[in-house]
Amino acid sequence: MKSGLLSCALLACLLSGTALAAAPVPAPTAITQQQKVFNADTFTLANGMQVVVIPNHRAPVVTHMVWYKVGAADEPQGDGISGVAHYLEHLMFKGTNAIKPGDFSKIIRSWGGEDNAFTSWDYTAYFQSIAKDYLPKVMAFEADRMVNLAPPADQVKSELQVIIEERRQRTDNDPRSLFSEQLRATLFNTSPYGIPIIGWKDEMPKMEWHHMKDYYKKWYAPNNAILIVSGDITAAELKPLAEKYYGVLKARTVPPHIRPAIPAFAAEQKLTLHHEDVREPALLQAWLAPSYLENKQESLALQVLVEMISGGSSTRLYQSLVSSQKLASSVDLSYDGDSRGVGSIWLYSNPVPGVSLDSLQAAFSREITLMIDEPLKKDELERAKTRLIDSAIYARDSVAGPAMIIGQNLAAGATLEDVETWPEQISKVTSADVQAVLKKYLSPTDPAFKPVTGFLLPKESKP
Repeated sequence: MKSGLLSCALLACLLSGTALAAAPVPAPTAITQQQKVFNADTFTLANGMQVVVIPNHRAPVVTHMVWYKVGAADEPQGDGISGVAHYLEHLMFKGTNAIKPGDFSKIIRSWGGEDNAFTSWDYTAYFQSIAKDYLPKVMAFEADRMVNLAPPADQVKSELQVIIEERRQRTDNDPRSLFSEQLRATLFNTSPYGIPIIGWKDEMPKMEWHHMKDYYKKWYAPNNAILIVSGDITAAELKPLAEKYYGVLKARTVPPHIRPAIPAFAAEQKLTLHHEDVREPALLQAWLAPSYLENKQESLALQVLVEMISGGSSTRLYQSLVSSQKLASSVDLSYDGDSRGVGSIWLYSNPVPGVSLDSLQAAFSREITLMIDEPLKKDELERAKTRLIDSAIYARDSVAGPAMIIGQNLAAGATLEDVETWPEQISKVTSADVQAVLKKYLSPTDPAFKPVTGFLLPKESKP
């Protein structure tokens, strides 16, 4: 075998085998504070590719994932195109010299497995869930397209129409998605996190094969990828396979990830959209906040804060705005801190009929002010931390779930130790930590970053 290449002959010889049946899944067991969540093993190949193994011997199946530490935020800026990372993800299924266009997924399905891929701002991932016996074949396929992608010109052209139609259906024909896209662009302003992953409508048609090829050659390398295998396998079993299929690929110099700082603007920004397809008004509000990589302590406190005040129907926001004051039919506060650059906090709420969005926003601000003035109760804090830690228990009781969680965090720049000790980190968050981030980032009068507020309304409705 030539270094850096997987021959057609090798791939052809791997197209046989028998799928295995799944075994019953036992009930989850508790995690103590000092235990690791997934008990994963990791090692690094000579070419720089990190490998993570998550043993789960409940069924003779595995989930195989390759995470590239690159996404839409790493596309070239200012050249009048966007959506390259997502377009390339589609083209990765359109053939190599060894595999014909479309055959990758067909063959996986013929083995009784399933596969897919997804793109975010910080990473792109490809995965297959398959019986363990087929793992070497899947690894050969995935390693092949890491270095030998060769989609025919007609496939490149036709797939562009596919992603343009995808945008039309998911974004352009959905006023909520269209509005959220503009709100995000306003919030992230100077950052590539404000550019939609799928690309801007007017820029997508300008993409050509050379844009994808340049991005592929620059970023798709073993030393910029993480191999994660979760399921009925050990590190001792996986290591020789990883060395055989991925270890022969040559490392390349990969550029640094650029995540520009976002200026703290003096004025709050407000967007309003009236649309004939909107049936129910919605209040959207977003704030910049640190990601886990930027500030671990504040990020952990923000995770606990959001769970405390918006982690179900018994928490503060729901009880106040929905149950007690009856101003909203729904309210949800979320925090996104899994990124290489800045993170964000998002509010989404629907008013009940007869309540204006102005009134709903004012009520939310009053509730936040009350929380700042009157410290949150200790039992609220402990219940929130317990719910978060319990979520880790259930996350480890599937095959694919742990691979997704670990991959997302590692590909965005965190470490395996960060993931494994997350419950312990959460358990150490104090009331003072939570109160500090509440006041700093959500203060209605003096937040660290002015929010962007969005009013989504039916046509001709009043705010």
